[in-house]
Amino acid sequence: MEQETEDGRVIAGKVKWFDPVKGFGFVLADEGGPDILLHANVLRNFGQSSVADGARVEIEVQRTDRGVQAVQVISIEPPEAPEGAPLADFEHLDPEVMEQAELEPARVKWFDKAKGFGFANVFGKSDDVFIHIEVLRRSGLADLQPGEALAIRVVDGRRGRMAMEVNAWEAALTR
Repeated sequence: MEQETEDGRVIAGKVKWFDPVKGFGFVLADEGGPDILLHANVLRNFGQSSVADGARVEIEVQRTDRGVQAVQVISIEPPEAPEGAPLADFEHLDPEVMEQAELEPARVKWFDKAKGFGFANVFGKSDDVFIHIEVLRRSGLADLQPGEALAIRVVDGRRGRMAMEVNAWEAALTR
């Protein structure tokens, strides 16, 4: 999809990679062409601190003397989940219970990408909510920062309270 705007072009593509530590990554446009720079500040303006590799994005781009770069994120769709069963942590849960889980406001306590998990706290509740890296990836995110505001769907799983979906707070406001 391509659409002209006053400031630039809106294109659809796929995140090639994004490194929150480096503060940037690249998008491959569906139409082809050079990699498109996606800076962390542009992503933060959308309300996310990271984005999963392989996520589908719609972005506004501008051509600069240093190449094509994203100037605004319009939408992000998580990467396609691998074929097969849901995560093992959720296999035993009733699908209806999972569908009825409401988005709850939460704040990241800590998250360690290398370990593949972390915890958040739902506002007004003292118990920790476990967040697995694969849930984060399937939600379109790659990493979380301590104190980051989220909207999460929580279920009681094998490890206690577990996030089954994680959204940036700003993105959840539109759902």
